[in-house]
Amino acid sequence: MFELPSGAEIQGIIASLKASVGFFIPEIYLSVLFMLLILIDLVAKGRKNNLLSITTLLGLAGSIFFIYQQHSMPPGEFFFGMYVLDEFALFFKYFFVLSGILAVIVTMADEQFDREVKSMGEYYALIVAMVIGMIMMASSADLLMIFLSMELVSFTAYILTGYFKRNSRSSEAALKYLVYGAVSSGLMVYGFSLIFGLTAQTNLIKISTELATHGYDPLLMILLTLLILAGFGYKIGAVPFHFWSPDVYEGAPTPITAYLSVASKAAGFALLMRFFYIAVPHGGQPYEDILGIDWRSLLIILSVASMIYGNVVALWQKNVKRLLAYSSIAHAGYLILGIIVMDKFGTQATLIYLLSYFLMNFGAFFVVILIANKTGSENLDDYRGLGKKMPLAGAALTVFLVSLVGLPPTVGFIGKLMIFSALLTKGSLYIWLALIGIMTSVISLYYYMLIPLNMYLRESKQPDDTTFNPGMPAQILMVVLMVLTLYFGLFFTPLSDFAEYSSAMFGIVLQ
Repeated sequence: MFELPSGAEIQGIIASLKASVGFFIPEIYLSVLFMLLILIDLVAKGRKNNLLSITTLLGLAGSIFFIYQQHSMPPGEFFFGMYVLDEFALFFKYFFVLSGILAVIVTMADEQFDREVKSMGEYYALIVAMVIGMIMMASSADLLMIFLSMELVSFTAYILTGYFKRNSRSSEAALKYLVYGAVSSGLMVYGFSLIFGLTAQTNLIKISTELATHGYDPLLMILLTLLILAGFGYKIGAVPFHFWSPDVYEGAPTPITAYLSVASKAAGFALLMRFFYIAVPHGGQPYEDILGIDWRSLLIILSVASMIYGNVVALWQKNVKRLLAYSSIAHAGYLILGIIVMDKFGTQATLIYLLSYFLMNFGAFFVVILIANKTGSENLDDYRGLGKKMPLAGAALTVFLVSLVGLPPTVGFIGKLMIFSALLTKGSLYIWLALIGIMTSVISLYYYMLIPLNMYLRESKQPDDTTFNPGMPAQILMVVLMVLTLYFGLFFTPLSDFAEYSSAMFGIVLQ
């Protein structure tokens, strides 16, 4: 018979919740910012778009103060084990807040919003909501919290993708994103139900303990791993869960494309690492002897398929945003390489790669927006002769593309160097993976360099001497991102130290 909790138990629950709230201050602050933006949109008159963008920027920047204060808090679980605070979570809190700030700045530079959208209140509020959801994804330590945080990110992403309501490409992209997202979420939840049925637990650490103590059926483990990978693979855009990426990247507003390609992908990798490093067994006799594979083998297949498919299909693309979409699929493959190493060095390499991808991909999409503002096109052929008309934009885009290839002296080179170095310490199979990564990077050199080739070595179909000036604020941001891309390619110790600090928890878990 069901018994009501006693007064002492209720008091204990309340005391636990009160203690947990102290670890949740950045998320509460961002939630207040979300509501403030909605209120401003309802109350403010006149030129409220400027007020909304400035409020969002200042609000997101202010959250960094509260995140910084959490460094002094002891790592641990709270909210009854559903949420966790550790160095790894703090890394991604900074990452997502900075991504949100850049997404707002890039939006302010995109002239298409002036033509397509009258009020930006919901837009900026959804950006903040997405930051909250991604922060929660990185800190989730329970299956229920993982699902709730992923759905918060997904629903906001669907709306933002179709934010240009009168644009058929944007609406089509949002619909495809919704359909693929619903299917992948359903598969993931079914996988969660199987793992709950197997262990009667939703907490990741307790799941791991139950599996280690009582064992597991290997066939069932493979099945639930595949189902859960469908959900995580959709979020990171890896093959074969990539079908949404090209259409969504091409049809969504370009700032949202950049935001999804960097921040949403990073959130997926944060979940992927936390779940598979902690909850799922790292092999074992019954798991490997019956089927010959474990979850790392599945990730190896995903990684190789993503690197090959993304780079090869990108060769035929004529739309620059679509080209960068297939490039993003390939980069998901490179990032997975760091995860399958499954040690602290591999985790550190993955985090460094995410930081490098943050700089070079946001930079590339920002320049694409500036070029589209002046030319009205994202077609590769329309980039002919732009090196003369927009010299700074051409130089910056070339630097970002060189970094995406992984060539020195850019931060992209450091990211790939760390990933491949982590692989080379693990034996012959991993050496072959490193070689595949290097060969596919060579393929990417061709399609990335088509853009500078058009800008500098091919004349425009409509030659004229007009010089396009994107404006001083845009030029300053371009220079900052370009300088950081080059600076951290030469002096990468700060990135390495921060990534090493952030991977400390997984160093303990993986020993």
